[in-house]
Amino acid sequence: MAAPDVSLNSQPNPLVRREPRPPVFGKEPAPSLRLVPGRSLPLRIAVVGNHLPRQCGIATFTTDLCDAIAAEYGAAGLSVVAVNDPESSYVYPPRVRFQIVEGDISSYRAAADFLNSGNFDLVCLQHEYGIFGGNSGSHILELLQRLKMPVMTTLHTVLREPNLDQRIVLQQIAARSDRITVMSAYSSRVLEDVFRVPGEKIDLIPHGIPDLPFMVPGVYKDSFSTAGKTVLLTFGLLSPNKGFESVIQALPRILSRHSNVVYVIAGATHPHVRAREGDRYRLQLQALARELGVQREVIFHNRFFSPREMAALVGSADIYITPYCHEAQAVSGTLSYAMGAGKAIISTPYWHAAEVLDHGRGALVPFEDPAAIATAAIELLDNDGLRQAMCERAYRYARPMVWNRVAQSYMRAFVRARVSRMQPAGLGFPVQAVEKDAAQRFLNA
Repeated sequence: MAAPDVSLNSQPNPLVRREPRPPVFGKEPAPSLRLVPGRSLPLRIAVVGNHLPRQCGIATFTTDLCDAIAAEYGAAGLSVVAVNDPESSYVYPPRVRFQIVEGDISSYRAAADFLNSGNFDLVCLQHEYGIFGGNSGSHILELLQRLKMPVMTTLHTVLREPNLDQRIVLQQIAARSDRITVMSAYSSRVLEDVFRVPGEKIDLIPHGIPDLPFMVPGVYKDSFSTAGKTVLLTFGLLSPNKGFESVIQALPRILSRHSNVVYVIAGATHPHVRAREGDRYRLQLQALARELGVQREVIFHNRFFSPREMAALVGSADIYITPYCHEAQAVSGTLSYAMGAGKAIISTPYWHAAEVLDHGRGALVPFEDPAAIATAAIELLDNDGLRQAMCERAYRYARPMVWNRVAQSYMRAFVRARVSRMQPAGLGFPVQAVEKDAAQRFLNA
């Protein structure tokens, strides 16, 4: 059977619905609304979500976002309400001032009381169905309906085919939010088409990434015992929907052309998966590698990596791979991270990858297709010029995603959320005029 055609080039990817123009992240405001980094604003902001040292992607995102806002505007007035998973407790940094017990609805009411009594100007909610209690995370509605201040919600998952509970929960979250933030143009379209959220209420702000230099792999390989090897890398919390087995199945063919290749799988098993089934998925991957005779070429790092460690880890890769099994993934922080480090990337065409890897910024291969992964990897490894050009395109595209610029976009969205709450209903005041007045008062305070 002939190998599938996954030729790598800079032509537009036919899997992606064409946009009339590239999306503008953060909806750049009028000159009067430009906020000055480094100048503390009189806004008391509470971020509701997970936070490190809890081990999950939302915790990493919330921590990075808060760090970026603090670096740009100062830490004063920035607080976190952290959500704890069942039967867990964490030693949080001082910015975490209140903790919610995931399954205890009374703690959501108590969190609302804390926020209302704390005179916060705005709540920034990080939403993912699985981190809140109740059917499809419905407990968070108990908090939102009690809040007295504006709310801006960041959606980490936007489903094209939600079940009834998921649809109702997200529609109610949107109704109780003054602004909604998504991380991809596709998510914005789904939010409008499926959940009927008005487009003027939506802000597109990308997943933030560290401001990394264009990384030469050899500098970092000693740290991970891969010196002299060509490194294929996947990192992130392990769960069965990640599709890592497809890369392992592709390895024998890749090794037949490039014998010094290793495949590094870095990350602990997702805590929720580990609670249900232990490390079964990792053991299955290890058994598959032994069965195919590539156990020496598959390297597992079974731990949670700090943001600083991730920079070196991603830096060590020659090719980054996200072989996820399902289309409905609105955003991948690890993919954004790899782009920001200027990595050649092979990915299945889940929503986020299909959008950001278009125009030769990466190679898209079909879901659960090891032969296609092998073809793409061999073509990249055979052609240094092709691989370098892909790296450079990805790196340039990712520059607007660095955390300081994302923090600035969030601050502008915070102001828009405040303005939308301040504007008297039904009076028809021009929004631009209200924004100008509000921003001027904030800046002059």
